Amino acid sequence: METFVFLFSFSALGILYAMNTVPEFQEPYVILQIGVAVLVVVFLFYFLITRGNPPKDALFFVFAVFSFTCVIDLTSALEYDGIISGFMAFYQKTGEPYLGTAYAIMMCYWDGIVHFILYLVMISRITDRKGYRTLGLFWAGSLCANMSVFIAGIVAGKYGSEIRPAFWINFLFLLMPVWGAITLFTRSKDRPLIGGYNAQHAQSMKLIWRPLDLILVLLLLAAMAFTALRGLVALDSPLEACSMYLKHYEPYLKDPVGYPRVMMLHLFFYGLPLLGAFVYGLLKPGCTWMSDWTVFLAGAMIQCQWAHIGASLHPRTTAPFRIPTDVVWSVLLANVLYAVTPILVALRVHSNPYFFLKISPFPGQTGLPNSEEKDTKYKDK
Repeated sequence: METFVFLFSFSALGILYAMNTVPEFQEPYVILQIGVAVLVVVFLFYFLITRGNPPKDALFFVFAVFSFTCVIDLTSALEYDGIISGFMAFYQKTGEPYLGTAYAIMMCYWDGIVHFILYLVMISRITDRKGYRTLGLFWAGSLCANMSVFIAGIVAGKYGSEIRPAFWINFLFLLMPVWGAITLFTRSKDRPLIGGYNAQHAQSMKLIWRPLDLILVLLLLAAMAFTALRGLVALDSPLEACSMYLKHYEPYLKDPVGYPRVMMLHLFFYGLPLLGAFVYGLLKPGCTWMSDWTVFLAGAMIQCQWAHIGASLHPRTTAPFRIPTDVVWSVLLANVLYAVTPILVALRVHSNPYFFLKISPFPGQTGLPNSEEKDTKYKDK
C-alpha cells in the first residue's frame, strides 16, 4: 500500500500543471474550491479502494491524503528556488504568495521530504498491523509546530494583509495533527509502565553516577537559557544582552515576515516549560510521561530549527536579516545543538527506559508479570 500511495501522490503534478495552464483555474476562490475538491476526492479514492480490507486505524486516511499534499509542497519549494518551473507560478500570484518566503520554502522542503517519508512508513506499519505510536508522536509534534507557526506567522507578519481564500485550507493541516496527537497520546503504550529489579536498580542511582543524564541535564539547562534569551528578543526586551544578540548574532529574529518572532514565542511559552519538565524527569525517577513528551517535542524542535536555520541563510531573506558572516559557524553550532538536545533526551528515554518506569510495590502481586518478564518486555514491538 505504501508503494501505491507513493506513486499515486505524484498525480498531484498533473493537477498543478493543468491549473497552471488554464487561466480559469487561477482565480482565488476557484483555487480554494479546487483545493477542497481535490482533498475530498483523494480521501474518497483511498476510502473506496480499501473497502475490501479497511485499515484498522483512521489515521491511515490522514497519512494517505497528506502524502498527496507533500508532493505539492515539495514542488512549491523547488519552483521557488528555480530548480523546476511550470507548475506553481499561478499559486505564487493568486494562491498563497507568502509561500515564497525563505521560511515557507524551508518548511515545504521538510514537509515534502521528511513528512512524506514518515507518512509512507506509518502507512506501511498500519497495513502490516504493526505499532507506530512513537513515530506518530514525532510526526504530530513536527506538523503541529509547523502549521501553528506558519498560520500565526502569516497573520502577524507582513503578509497579514495579503491573505487569499486558499489560506483557510491550512487549518485542516493544523487540526489533523492535533487530533492525531490526542489519539496517539491516549492510545495504549507499546511498552509497560511498570519495571522490576533493573528499574529499581536504575532509580536508586544518584545523578552524579549517571554521567549521560548529567550531560543531558546541562544541555537542557543551556537550551532553556537559549529559549528564554530568544523569547525575550521576540518580546522586544530592552535588556542589553537581547539587543546584542539581535544585532550581532541573529538579526533574522526581527525579519518582518513574522515567522521567526512567532516561532520564538512558541518555544518560549510552550517549549521552555517542557524543557524544564524534562530536567525534572531526569532527576525524579518514575516519570512515565517522559517517553511520549520527549518524542513530541523532539519532532517540534527539529522542524522549527530546520526552517529557522535554513531561512536565516536562504538568499530570499534580505541581507540585513541573515546571520552575519563572521559568526555564521558559532550561530549554526548553537542552533544545531539546540535542535539536537530534545532528540538526545528522547533517545535516552527510549533506549534505556528503566529510570522512567513505575516500580511495582508487590512484584508477586496477582495480575502483574514477575520482575524478569517486566524487564524483558520493555522494548517496542
